[in-house]
Amino acid sequence: MSTSSASASASADEKQQQHPRGIHFGPFEVTNQIFMTTPHSFALVNLKPLLPGHVLVCPRRPAQRLTELSAPELTDLFTSVQRVQRMLARHYFLPPPSPSPSPSPETQQEQPTTDPEEATTAGSFNIAIQDGPEAGQTVSHVHVHVIPRIRGSTAKAAETPSDELYERMAAEDGNVGGAQWDRELAAAADAARGRPQPGGRFPSIEDAQRRARSMGEMEAEAALYRRVLRELEEETAR
Repeated sequence: MSTSSASASASADEKQQQHPRGIHFGPFEVTNQIFMTTPHSFALVNLKPLLPGHVLVCPRRPAQRLTELSAPELTDLFTSVQRVQRMLARHYFLPPPSPSPSPSPETQQEQPTTDPEEATTAGSFNIAIQDGPEAGQTVSHVHVHVIPRIRGSTAKAAETPSDELYERMAAEDGNVGGAQWDRELAAAADAARGRPQPGGRFPSIEDAQRRARSMGEMEAEAALYRRVLRELEEETAR
């Protein structure tokens, strides 16, 4: 094989890794929303995120319940959740580096840390699984919600005993299946199956007016997260 052919092949392989084809979340094809894949799991940006950075991590096999996963699948799923947490912490919890026209040892020491473990403690996360329809699951495919809580922005108010986010997850805000249904299957869905409904809380408060994001918006966010993951892994490998 010539050098140019090898380069073209490598470029095609890299593109295939960045944009894997044919990945489904339940019945929904979500390939363009994917920003990370592993042997047993994938992570995707959310069509209607509750807060900035709200993403989903799923097993590749469309198991409906957490107890259906094998030990390797379960290990890979939660290892992937940790990996996504570190990426989101780097992006949302750390201030951007201050530009310096002439870097010096002194200014370099003033830059914020990029240590993955330290970054994760610069904010907090909601990690949630709605395991079955009675718990509010609207897509019959195990998925872990990973939601960064940014200090001074989207963090839970310290003086409140409860967290409104959990109420929103169980209402129309968190209706992942309904949002995907609206976008992809509304015209052709089986009327007997119908649109998934939110659940898992009482009383139910509907908020169907929240805007679903465009595919372009989701693809841009997925590309951003792939870049942050790559930077994080390059730093970790040093």
